[in-house]
Amino acid sequence: MTDGEFTYAASGVDIDAGERAVTLMRAAVEKTNRPEVVGGLGGFAGLFALDTAKYRKPLLASSTDGVGTKIALARALDRHDTVGIDLVAMVVDDLVACGAEPLFLQDYVACGRVVPERIAAIVTGIAAGCTQAGAALVGGETAEHGDLMDADEYDLAATAVGVVEADAVLGPERVREGDVVVAMASSGFHSNGYSLVRRVVDRAGLDLAATPAGLDRPLGDALLEPTRIYALDCLALVRELGVETVHAFAHITGGGLAGNTARVVPPGLEAVLDRSSWALPAAVRLFEEHGVPRTESERAFNCGVGMVAAVAPEQADRAVALLTERGVPSWVAGTIGATDGEPAARLVGTYR
Repeated sequence: MTDGEFTYAASGVDIDAGERAVTLMRAAVEKTNRPEVVGGLGGFAGLFALDTAKYRKPLLASSTDGVGTKIALARALDRHDTVGIDLVAMVVDDLVACGAEPLFLQDYVACGRVVPERIAAIVTGIAAGCTQAGAALVGGETAEHGDLMDADEYDLAATAVGVVEADAVLGPERVREGDVVVAMASSGFHSNGYSLVRRVVDRAGLDLAATPAGLDRPLGDALLEPTRIYALDCLALVRELGVETVHAFAHITGGGLAGNTARVVPPGLEAVLDRSSWALPAAVRLFEEHGVPRTESERAFNCGVGMVAAVAPEQADRAVALLTERGVPSWVAGTIGATDGEPAARLVGTYR
């Protein structure tokens, strides 16, 4: 038995590598700071000075999520700088669905082995997402689990905290018959449906380096396209039009467009969404050509729509124009109408 046998490094935890990873990510993290952030990276807790004088009756909102099996594709392609953006999108766009402004975020990275450059790439992506969302990255944790995970395995999670005025919370309580559903285009599959995506890629023998018909880049690039972050655009819409006009947002994640839109529809109403108002993305059509039924596509994938807003009909065109000016392709996709049943959302028509 040698003295080196019973060290943390020999047990699978390299403290020095962890410290180097922090050094590599520090500059990117510090760029996300907001004026309210107290202290810097390296403390035991992140501190954020909420200016309570700025709000009448503030409510704190929180959201926790991960990236899911999209990480497996990142590992397969050895590209780790975008999944952090996906992570941020999953939590901040859930926050903004109730009208909350994202304030700060903390991440958790579990890995089999700390490779400083890879961890730094991941966290740099998280920092980039926080910048897009206007949120500060106030800290996080990198845990090396050599006994539980293979050396190149990792998983991500994050929690974000936001704030919204109590009288400005958005949701089904505000949605009315006659409201218009404004759709906001997705940037791709976002971070949902990747267990199905990977199964099709494997069974169909699809080459991630090849460019299939209908796509303008290699399949792997399309599948790793980071999730569009809508938080600041949605907040701008509310700021410009007010909660009397913008009644609800639905973040289109697992469960698809209809399933998530139904979550912001009150009893006695339904959202009717017209497929003919947009084109089904070529990547979705590709997976349907390889066996995914349309009904399953519309449950597992966002099918081209990453966020929807329920707005008063007289301001629908203005809402579309405001979002489009901010670089978010948007259009009127449906309406809210009366129903005798439970609150619901359904798709009608045929994709362009």
